[in-house]
Amino acid sequence: MSLTGTPLVTDPDPVDVTAVEHVVGVFFAAFTSGPDLDDRLDDLRSVLHPRAVVVRTCGQPVEVYDVESFLAPRRTLLASGRLRDFREWPTGGRVDVVGDLAQWFGTYEKAWVEGGVEYAGRGAKSVQLARLPEGWRITAAIWDDEREGVALP
Repeated sequence: MSLTGTPLVTDPDPVDVTAVEHVVGVFFAAFTSGPDLDDRLDDLRSVLHPRAVVVRTCGQPVEVYDVESFLAPRRTLLASGRLRDFREWPTGGRVDVVGDLAQWFGTYEKAWVEGGVEYAGRGAKSVQLARLPEGWRITAAIWDDEREGVALP
């Protein structure tokens, strides 16, 4: 059995694609410092399945989070004042939908000021979603950041 070959190609309903893109947008919007942080993180919680798993790789020991262990330290960091003007945004990606499952796979950038110094980074994220009675919800997400030996095109 070969696990490579022709990729799965679907012709998803544009309504589903728009809904998935909205959920992914909520995910990225949550990671912005400044006013309304609590509202953005609450919005993110509303699109996460209660038992969602979020995984960070980034060349470090893999860290696996549940919803609360993922959100709490980010709320603390973004509200602490240590980072100014922090934001993340998608730079490109694609949505695949098959029945009640969907995936967004794409790249993103981030920028912030810390200690008066401007920083920026890039990475890739994969976000898996399930269609639930209340709409599309994130069931899992994983990310890796660009670094020595891991470059984005």
